[in-house]
Amino acid sequence: MRLRISHSTTYRYEPAATGVIQIIRMTPGSHDGQYVAEWQIDVSTDSRLDMHEDAFGNMTHVITHGALQDLTITAEGLVETHDTGGVLKGTDERFPPVFFLRQTPLTTANAAMAAVVRDLRAESESDQLGFLHTLMTQVYEHMTFDEDPTNSGTSAAEAFALKRGVCQDYAHIFIACARAGGIPARFVSGHFLRSDGAVHQQAGHAWAEAYVPTLGWVGFDAANCICTTDAHVRVAIGLDYLGAAPVRGTRYGGGHETLTVKVKVEQVGRGGQSQSQSQRQS
Repeated sequence: MRLRISHSTTYRYEPAATGVIQIIRMTPGSHDGQYVAEWQIDVSTDSRLDMHEDAFGNMTHVITHGALQDLTITAEGLVETHDTGGVLKGTDERFPPVFFLRQTPLTTANAAMAAVVRDLRAESESDQLGFLHTLMTQVYEHMTFDEDPTNSGTSAAEAFALKRGVCQDYAHIFIACARAGGIPARFVSGHFLRSDGAVHQQAGHAWAEAYVPTLGWVGFDAANCICTTDAHVRVAIGLDYLGAAPVRGTRYGGGHETLTVKVKVEQVGRGGQSQSQSQRQS
């Protein structure tokens, strides 16, 4: 598929901030099943923009700016995708898979989650892929998509207890459980072309990748209970959301901060079908 993507983030500070630093991970890379045909990042201010790759190989841009009241960051482009059955190939892997067994505060399993993992592991025995598919289904059935009760700092354990959350929470729970079961897993931020028509958009999408020795890295989208397809555009990876967030930074001074995110994903050549994604099925 050929997917046209636009992702903008706007910050407003009242009163103006005296200084802003933002790290942007909004540029996808090319690999088997994903080719970035066009991409650009625009910033609303005359800001210094430094580009580099982070430790995971994500393309990042760093913005530094003095006093300002409004800042809009827009990333847009065209990505060609092919369905690889969820199996990731052709990426630049900076760390061995075992690195992604590392727990973080956002991806630590609690006792209830560990009990689920023990049961699923006992049922699947040595079938890692079967365990992961069943785990994805369990997370999907356990959770109800709800934007209200969680935020970017909500841990997997907290979301699991609430039984509610957004795609980020589904991914964190899946990752925490996979790692508790001895399987390397990592967080992925990106975009998803919905198949049910346009909806009000809230943010980009998130899912997980788990490592299966016989296959390599495999994408699991627990919020939609599917392995990744040509409807997914992979942008950045990390141990959890904090390492793959589209925009993350800090400000100096200023008062109230307002954040607005707009995402548009459309398939080129299908009558302008547009998907403005909220996070589930998002």
